[in-house]
Amino acid sequence: MATRRPPLYPVHEDRGAGFTDFGGWEMPVEFDSIRAEHAAVREAAGIFDVSHMGEIRVDGPDAETLMQRLTTNDVSSLGPGGAQYGCITDEDGVIHDDTMTYALPDGSYLFVPNAGHDEEAEQHWVDYRDETDLDARVTNETEDWAMFAVQGPEAMDLTVDAVESVGAPLAEESDDIADLGRFSITEATVAGADCLVARTGYTGEDGVEVLCPVDDAEAVWAAFDCQPCGLGARDTLRMEMGFLLSGQDFDPEENPRTPFEAGIGFAVDLDTEFVGRDALAAQQEVGVEEQFTGLVLQERGIARHGYEITHDGEPVGEVTSGTMSPTLNEAIALGYLPTELADDGTEVGVVVRGDEKRATVTTPPFIDK
Repeated sequence: MATRRPPLYPVHEDRGAGFTDFGGWEMPVEFDSIRAEHAAVREAAGIFDVSHMGEIRVDGPDAETLMQRLTTNDVSSLGPGGAQYGCITDEDGVIHDDTMTYALPDGSYLFVPNAGHDEEAEQHWVDYRDETDLDARVTNETEDWAMFAVQGPEAMDLTVDAVESVGAPLAEESDDIADLGRFSITEATVAGADCLVARTGYTGEDGVEVLCPVDDAEAVWAAFDCQPCGLGARDTLRMEMGFLLSGQDFDPEENPRTPFEAGIGFAVDLDTEFVGRDALAAQQEVGVEEQFTGLVLQERGIARHGYEITHDGEPVGEVTSGTMSPTLNEAIALGYLPTELADDGTEVGVVVRGDEKRATVTTPPFIDK
């Protein structure tokens, strides 16, 4: 399959960005330095091009039912302008992807699969719709939208400056984008373009995610005067918060995990009927054998994906994500441990290039947010 590029690839290239392949997309990984971009988001604001994320629209009479059956959270609780985090699971309750679902003002739903998962998600929705004879339309709009994340303590001030007007549903209550609540989305005009602005993000900071038509991407990107950031800083920021990365912290083939094992049981509503519900109800009844948690290395070294975690010299798990935290200047890691070893303060080891380093179990987030 050919590598996909975001609409602003030439703009990023001219800015001097380095690129990496991520989920079949050639995306900017770094503009200046990961540490500088990370600090900008923690201390001021930064803007990320996240156009590699998918966008699938679902509308029609049975749109709500279709979304309810294929995501783990209670979509029926969303009013127009609401947003919700959930998982897409199989009959065994294994996570195939995690996603944000937006209830748009026109009554349709827009959900956001991870990079490279849009075609798979579209097919999954279409197949289930056809099997269950639901009346809903499923449209993959990934190539129609550019998506940017503006994050940091100054992000909302920048958003107030950039947004020219707001539409439904916020305009019914206020015309000030600063009043947009967490996990909400509204129509808005930015640089003359009709956009969707959601107060969501993946960094632990306040801010927004902006969806705009690809033809308007350059003007909308330029409307936010702050540090451009790549996927490198996005990764260190999300790891400090303990946020999951699809394909790394869970993967249906390489590392199959349920939402309860992955520490996101809050995104599961067992009072709704969804694919995988019965398996997850059974797991909740007996409890999990392993759980997702964090580690802080107590000796010099950086834990990376796939490194062995030990206890009393015996292997007990693997690191799924690891980095040197720019905020803490400490090596942090994420991974799964047997439940009896997952309590804070438990001493374990991480094998870094053949040497076992002492580490302490620490429930994320690693920083105070």
